[in-house]
Amino acid sequence: MSQNLNEEEVKNNILSIGQQNETFAKYFKGVSYRHPLVEKDKTVNVSVSSITFTPGCRNNWHCHLGYQILIVTGGEGWYQEENQKPRLLKKGDVVISENHKKHWHGATKDSWFSHIAITSGKAEWYNPVSDDEYNKLAN
Repeated sequence: MSQNLNEEEVKNNILSIGQQNETFAKYFKGVSYRHPLVEKDKTVNVSVSSITFTPGCRNNWHCHLGYQILIVTGGEGWYQEENQKPRLLKKGDVVISENHKKHWHGATKDSWFSHIAITSGKAEWYNPVSDDEYNKLAN
């Protein structure tokens, strides 16, 4: 498969892919982009961002001290909660990560992936998803 699977769909999405995600780069393996849509402040208790993952990019295991809702806007990706089977995500899928539910998400090996993340509370970051764990996932 081409390393550019779904690249045009993701890059030409209704939302910009934004800037390279330097703010959270230490919690990601691979290159991601972030386009902030709503920043948390005194009047709004959530942040909303469009996150784009290049093929093979994924974030570390983490949990939210609150919740996170992911709305897939393009490409194909993975979502996995601790001690659960990984879930293949496609455009239109929605995932709700409950308070303190340890999980990770990211692109498949051969596809770009984008989602809107609606997040309440802070994240606690853990170890990266190992190459061995990730490479066992079917594409």
